[in-house]
Amino acid sequence: MPRLVRTGFFILAVATAAALLFGADGHSAAQDSALPQVRFHHLPHGFRNVDPEFMRTPVWTRVQHMVRRLGPMLRRERRITPLATATAVPDLDVLRADRPEPTVTWVGHSTLLVQLDGVSFLTDPHWGSRAGPWSGRVGVKRHAPPGLAFEDLPKIDFVLISHDHYDHLDEPTVRRLARTFNPRFVVPLGIKAWLADRGITNAVELDWGESVTLHGLTIVCTPAQHFSGRTLRDQGRRLWASWVVLGSKRFYFGGDSGYYRHFKEIGDAYGPFDLTALAIGSYTPREMTRLIHTSPEDALQAWLDLRGARFVGIHWGTFALAEEPFDGPPRRLGAEVERRRLDAEAIWVLKPGETRRW
Repeated sequence: MPRLVRTGFFILAVATAAALLFGADGHSAAQDSALPQVRFHHLPHGFRNVDPEFMRTPVWTRVQHMVRRLGPMLRRERRITPLATATAVPDLDVLRADRPEPTVTWVGHSTLLVQLDGVSFLTDPHWGSRAGPWSGRVGVKRHAPPGLAFEDLPKIDFVLISHDHYDHLDEPTVRRLARTFNPRFVVPLGIKAWLADRGITNAVELDWGESVTLHGLTIVCTPAQHFSGRTLRDQGRRLWASWVVLGSKRFYFGGDSGYYRHFKEIGDAYGPFDLTALAIGSYTPREMTRLIHTSPEDALQAWLDLRGARFVGIHWGTFALAEEPFDGPPRRLGAEVERRRLDAEAIWVLKPGETRRW
């Protein structure tokens, strides 16, 4: 490949990665009145965050930052520790048994297998070896393997997608899920069309405050403070969200979000929650990520706002997406739990493949 072409691909990749890592600004559903009116997150051709102080880092600043980070990113292996990559042996008998008690299994990053009231569902499923474009052929390398092999999954009834970023919406994984289980994909506005373009039609898309009932569980699309876009041209075109699942117990999945008042509003409307899954990684550099990713300290405050009984940390230890060491998120989480004298038994940092009853 000529040097000029290689350089062009390099610049495009850096610019796209910078935009995705550091932010951008007709369905059947029921509108839920429990949340404050949030329709002003709509724009004529996309969506925005509702925080009036939300401000994007300029694109050129993000590109320059990514260029400066390329060397350290290539040397990231030295920052991977056994704590970050250790896996558990999945308890397949428990996962495949039709038992009444709810379980949660961390597969890795933001992928959870949740079982509630005899229903099995996944959050932001990703079984790929990379998070990036062209079906994961380029992008950020996966360092911790999935804790549960795809072949060992029980029947999946539905899938929750929080937003369209490559580390949360992996095209090969959703295609394989559709072929294998034909689950219902529950997605924010705009992602249903993206799925349909890939032949996946068993989907329902929701706006913030809307809900749908599947297999006896009520699923509510709730706000998040983040952004969307898989290229430089589709920034903000598809909605980002968090999710509430209501059955005999209450589950909250935060997706990606900066800390904002929506956590308390969701807690007031739907809490208390029996289990909350919140991101604790990709919080550096803080001046660029503060508004779009919770730090471990922010995540604990969000858990308290949500009135959660149990906390499970996600979005860490899988992909090298930020500057903190792989074991940084759980260490900072533990320090904050101790500082605030919280119940350490209620704060879960799982190994990939580990299952807990909740």
